Amino acid sequence: MTPKSNLIIGLIIAIVVVTSYNIDANPVDFVEGLPNLAIIAEELTEIEPKLFETAFYSMFETIQMAFIGTIVGVAIALPLSMFAARNLNSKWVYAPVRVILAAIRTFPSILWAILFVIMVGLGTFAGVLAIIMYTIGFVAKLQYEAIETVDTDPMDAVSSIGVSKWQLVRYVVLPESAPHLLSQILYMFDYNVRQSSILGLVGAGGIGFYIINYIKFFEYGKAAVFMLVVLVAVLIIDWVSVKIRDKYIIKSQRGMEVKI
Repeated sequence: MTPKSNLIIGLIIAIVVVTSYNIDANPVDFVEGLPNLAIIAEELTEIEPKLFETAFYSMFETIQMAFIGTIVGVAIALPLSMFAARNLNSKWVYAPVRVILAAIRTFPSILWAILFVIMVGLGTFAGVLAIIMYTIGFVAKLQYEAIETVDTDPMDAVSSIGVSKWQLVRYVVLPESAPHLLSQILYMFDYNVRQSSILGLVGAGGIGFYIINYIKFFEYGKAAVFMLVVLVAVLIIDWVSVKIRDKYIIKSQRGMEVKI
C-alpha cells in the first residue's frame, strides 16, 4: 500500500472514531448488553406451532401488498423516469420532475404509511399506497439514471432518420434499459416484502402487525413464529429472483438469445 492510501485509511478511521464519540457509540455498552440478547434468543426458541396458520395467511397478505404496490409503483415510475432523463428532455422538463421525485423519496415508506392511515384508515390499503409512493420515488431515480447511460450511438442513428421521441423511446431507450428495469422490479419487490413487515407498526396491515404487537408485549416466542415465516418467504423470493435474473438479465448481458 502506498503512503497516500495509508493516509486516506487513517483519516477514515479517525473520522469513524470522532463520529462514533458524537453519537455515544460505546463498545462497552454493547458487550454488557450481550447477556440480554441471549435471554431474548432463548425466548425466541419457545415457538407456538398453533400460530403458523395465522402467520402464513398474514404473510400471503403481505406478499399481495408488496406485489400490488410494486407493479403499480413501477407503472407510474417508468413514464416519470422518461421525463426525468437528461438525454431525452430539456432542463425545463427534467428539473421539475426530479424535484418531485426527490420530494417523494424524502419520506420513507413508514411515514407514507402514517399519512395514508390518517387518510384511509387502518388496514392493508394504507400499506399498499405507502409502498406505491416509495416505489415511485426509488424506481424512477434508478431508471432515469439507467436511461442516461444508454449508448448514444444507436440513439443518434435512429434520431437521424427523423423518428419521433416516442419511437426513439420505444425502439431504443426501452430495449436498452430493459435489463436494468427488470432488475429494479425484482429488487423492489424483495424490498417491499421486507418493508411491509414493518408497516404493521403504524397499523398498515400485513404480517408486521402481529410481529410488532407480540414484541411490544415481550411475547418473543409468538413473534418468532411470524419472523420464521418471513424468513422462509424471503428465501423463496430470493431463489425465484436468482432464477429470473439468470434467465433474462444475465443472458441478455452476455449477448445470448432470450426467449420470453
